[in-house]
Amino acid sequence: MVHTTSGPTVTETRSLETALLTPSVRVLADWSVTALAGPVPANVQRITVPATVPGSVHTDLLSAELIPDPYLDGNENLLSWIGLTDWRYSTTFVWNPAGADRVELNFGGLDTVAEIDLNGVRIGATRNMHRSYTFDVTARLKAGLNELVVVFRSPVREADAASLSLGYRPHVNHHPFNALRKMACSFGWDWGIDTATSGLWKPVTLVSWSTARLGTVRPVATVSGTDGLVAVHVDVARATDAPLAVTASCAGVSATVDLPAGATSATVHLTVPDVDLWWPIGYGEHPLYDLGVSLHDGSADGSGDEVDSSTTRIGFRTVELDTTPDAAGTPFTIVVNGTPVFVRGANWIPDDAFLHRVTKERYLQRLEQAEFANINLIRVWGGGIFETEDFYDLCDERGLLTWQDFLLACAAYAEEDPLAGEIVAEARENVARLAAHPSLVVLNGNNENIWGHEEWNWKLRLDGKTWGAGYYYETFPAIVAELAPHIGYTPGSPFSPGENGALQTDRYPNDSEHGTMHIWDLWNQRDYPAYREYEPRFVAEFGWQGPPTWSTLTESIHDAPLTPESPGMLVHQKAAEGNVKLTDGLIPHLPLPDDIDDWHWAMSLNQANAISTAVEHFRSLSPHCMGSIVWQLNDCWPVTSWAAVDGYGRPKPLLYAIKHAYADRLVTVQPRGNGLAVALVNDSAEPWAGELTVRRHAATGEALAEHVEQVSLPARGTVTVLLPAAVAEPTDAAGELLRADLGGVQGHWFFTEARDSELTPGTPLVEAERTASGYSVRVRVDTLTRDLALLVDKVDPDALVDDMLVTLLPGESTVFTVTSARDVDPAAFAAPNVLRSTNQLVRA
Repeated sequence: MVHTTSGPTVTETRSLETALLTPSVRVLADWSVTALAGPVPANVQRITVPATVPGSVHTDLLSAELIPDPYLDGNENLLSWIGLTDWRYSTTFVWNPAGADRVELNFGGLDTVAEIDLNGVRIGATRNMHRSYTFDVTARLKAGLNELVVVFRSPVREADAASLSLGYRPHVNHHPFNALRKMACSFGWDWGIDTATSGLWKPVTLVSWSTARLGTVRPVATVSGTDGLVAVHVDVARATDAPLAVTASCAGVSATVDLPAGATSATVHLTVPDVDLWWPIGYGEHPLYDLGVSLHDGSADGSGDEVDSSTTRIGFRTVELDTTPDAAGTPFTIVVNGTPVFVRGANWIPDDAFLHRVTKERYLQRLEQAEFANINLIRVWGGGIFETEDFYDLCDERGLLTWQDFLLACAAYAEEDPLAGEIVAEARENVARLAAHPSLVVLNGNNENIWGHEEWNWKLRLDGKTWGAGYYYETFPAIVAELAPHIGYTPGSPFSPGENGALQTDRYPNDSEHGTMHIWDLWNQRDYPAYREYEPRFVAEFGWQGPPTWSTLTESIHDAPLTPESPGMLVHQKAAEGNVKLTDGLIPHLPLPDDIDDWHWAMSLNQANAISTAVEHFRSLSPHCMGSIVWQLNDCWPVTSWAAVDGYGRPKPLLYAIKHAYADRLVTVQPRGNGLAVALVNDSAEPWAGELTVRRHAATGEALAEHVEQVSLPARGTVTVLLPAAVAEPTDAAGELLRADLGGVQGHWFFTEARDSELTPGTPLVEAERTASGYSVRVRVDTLTRDLALLVDKVDPDALVDDMLVTLLPGESTVFTVTSARDVDPAAFAAPNVLRSTNQLVRA
């Protein structure tokens, strides 16, 4: 394993949001972009257009009306030439020297293979979009007008060339993304558009300073008894060798450390008495403390001037990953402040193929949707990016636990330079940058690479080449131990720990008895009731596909006729044999509709039911199983995928299914042995007790049998109640169901698949009225109604509804609260393509 760094400069980054900065920071704007070598269409050749920074080639060309929207119809394929083209970004700026000792040019993010010229002189070349770069340009600037040029080489051609140079390594999809340090899914994924874009995806700034400035500020906050301990690790850049002093302060406690002449690093230790602990959502409050760091010239006697400062927020908590062997194998439990947490998680991908379009407001919307669905952990998948400060700040504030993968996914990676040096450099920079965030509890070495090495015939194809093991078992754990020892580390997902928690082991990496696992055989080959055949310790990925919402589908695809196999639909279905798997996964449960509107509802519903089945089963196994992370929360463009929120930010029925299945208190009926049982899950902080009532009903609503039992669950407890045969065994399977109820929390069990049941459409009574924020829609049913849903986006694309997928007995009613700013005919909510249920899909 090669432990080196590479690149044109030593990169220095701030790990903190800067509230007060003595150095002068100037954002460089007024950029333009021009196509250079490549298969450039005639209408783009020799044309220079304004460029937005942060931005990308695609969005600049779109703003200039030179290309169609890549998200629409089949435009993705029409725009493949962009990734095969070199691009020139340039700007000019006036510089007036003001006597600063040092002037630095900082690039927050360059995507990806770039050459940088200032006033006609090459100052650097870069090959990694996951790093920032700082160049000393003090001697390169001139009074008056200066020109800055960044040329980006074709990422597709560069990846191909790098693959040849490093030697082929196995990877999924069609580009060798594993040879280049560019966001893997920029080259397309089984849910992602292939843009292979280029651009300055983060700001470009000129920073002028004198004497010294803060480089990396890396606080490590831990807990000892009732005290909070903060070790503030500070690196500084110097223009002189004069003595300096660093002061750190938090909650009224401060300390100062001298930096002797020439010293560039120091650690300031603070002890904050009687701190309030940071807890994940559902376990307590999430207090954050302001930490201030200031850099002074002179010594600790306070006689010097402040030359730089920064502020951030930290939280005090402890984290352990419990993999202590037990009689059933090896658990994987995230323990926060000594308390085991059942993870109710979702996987996160980049929220837009063009990263600069993801604003803090958009992060907030997505994380609010996660909270709505009772999610308590977001896993940032390794084929995307190290997420931004905005993302992590919001998770800190809201108590959302986070798990960040290192950016190696579904591929083998060379362990030789130049790739090795880039991977090490990006890992060090980003671990240091994210270390302060209390929400970050897991750093994970890779996504599916250890599993791929064992399972996907990589060993034959590698023929002895390195594949990444050195990163996962040596380099990354060493970096985490050095820079973020307060954050848990696991070498991969899935991963089976060895004896005594060893990172490197001969155990099969996707073993249900040990550690974390991914379950994909059901979507790919089997059917979702088979989730119940697994008894995992922790499931980090599992999922089922469904289309985007109807509004998103019809806004992005304009096929006439629109069918599951029409041209635009196939462009927006990236999974191998995706439509075949959708069909095969539906027919055991429901007939395949011929009408596109019914097809859309059936596939959306089936996705929701598949994930409900899985999550309720996994939760019923707790504490044997201590977490599930659904694939996936969000999408990066409008596409048929595993997401719960589609590419235009609209919630799919799946989000409501997750909300129900992840509720603090869950009542679920599960097969146990040759019979049925009610699993009661109390993931709240309070005990739960009462009268459990289980009734077997006829489709008419008549109660045919009943079991009543007093139950009591402790906080964070699970109880399983076996049902007597008189209740659990139907006399007419097609026309009966079970309803279990504890304190108003209900669970249902149907004895047959919907397609074989006696469900009938019925005639629901719908009463809708305008409210201050939208509409109140009361629905009363006259027949057993399964999975009642109001697809409000068909009435107003921006509307939201508070619930979905409600099962009612004849004569029962429910009220949907709709948020909408649009004036619509209330009768629209009663339309049969808006008010949906499973009943509509069952053929007589």
